[in-house]
Amino acid sequence: MFIKEAEARSIKDSRGERTIEIEIESGLGVFKASAPAGKSKGSYETPAYSQRGFEWSLKLAKKFCSKLKGKNFPITRFSDLENFERLIKSFESNYEKFGANVTYALETAFLKAAAANNRKQLWEFIKGDRKIKVPMPVGNCIGGGMHSGDSKERKPDFQEFLLIPKEETFMKAVSNNIHAYEFAEKLLKKKESKWVMKKNDESALKTELSNEDVLETLSEITKKFGSRIGIDAASSTFFHGNYYNYKNKELTRNNVEQEEYIRMLIEKYNLFYVEDPFQEEDFAGFAELMKHVKNGALIIGDDLTVTHFERIKRAVEKKCVNAVIIKPNQNGYIMDVARIIEYCKEKKIKIVFSHRSGETMDNALADYAIGFQADFIKTGIMGRERLVKLKRIMDIEVS
Repeated sequence: MFIKEAEARSIKDSRGERTIEIEIESGLGVFKASAPAGKSKGSYETPAYSQRGFEWSLKLAKKFCSKLKGKNFPITRFSDLENFERLIKSFESNYEKFGANVTYALETAFLKAAAANNRKQLWEFIKGDRKIKVPMPVGNCIGGGMHSGDSKERKPDFQEFLLIPKEETFMKAVSNNIHAYEFAEKLLKKKESKWVMKKNDESALKTELSNEDVLETLSEITKKFGSRIGIDAASSTFFHGNYYNYKNKELTRNNVEQEEYIRMLIEKYNLFYVEDPFQEEDFAGFAELMKHVKNGALIIGDDLTVTHFERIKRAVEKKCVNAVIIKPNQNGYIMDVARIIEYCKEKKIKIVFSHRSGETMDNALADYAIGFQADFIKTGIMGRERLVKLKRIMDIEVS
């Protein structure tokens, strides 16, 4: 694959914050990739940018891109990406780390161009000879936590209240979630006399209701639409001083009380999906909860595992999780992501590819989810940056 031009630039994400976009031009066209950004971040994520800040990372990316011009890369299969990664790491050893967002955008743009060079779409290039598998959507219906505004606002303490449809096709599942979202609007209007239509960073509905009141609302929705209920507690965001500090209902819980509370919610509301129910260092809490999991409920690590092999391996070996969130830009190197996914499949751990709260119009996440045969993809339900990824999977499904 011959690279004619390569450029790095700054664009705005869905929160209006700056992020990186890489553009690569080959003989078959122009291929762009951009990186999302999380607001609620695990402490063990690879830093998104250089310690010197975004501008320095952008400067490094521009310098690296200038070195790509006029180069020819023999790449006929996904694993050949290793050669490009070696080039990145060699550059970083002479300068400094780009940051995961830059690495992710560079590798994704390169893979898009490489796929086209091999007359394939990105998901096909990654998939290889494996059978196609379409993930099911995990939709953020009602939001709280850090994604829902100022910390002084009254809101649920948990970050996301999710709907996971049970449908035969991805298209039907997306439709189910959209109708359920519209029904949620009507229910919230009934439950809150002063409720007005507001959306958070991920286009989930904002409310002042407590965690339990929101779960009651989702229970009404699931009776009508047959969905399953999930939560992303994002517990690290309200864990301070060795206690879980709840603000919607002013109270604190210690580790044991938190485990009892989460277990009660799982049983009472028949939760199917439970993400980050404990803070990111509490492997023991995850493991204790896993002992009591029934009916195929998923206990999922995100801040706990942060798309890093050693964290995921530790969580799996200690029987802390039966599913993990995969956010490629938490790591940066796509070959590392591939290694993680191979390990998870070997250990029968479910895979959930996930967006970030600050998203772009890039739809590569959908291709990654299908190419790597994920079980689920979490992208939100509404919002143009979310819908573009859902549409991409629908297009692939019917192609």
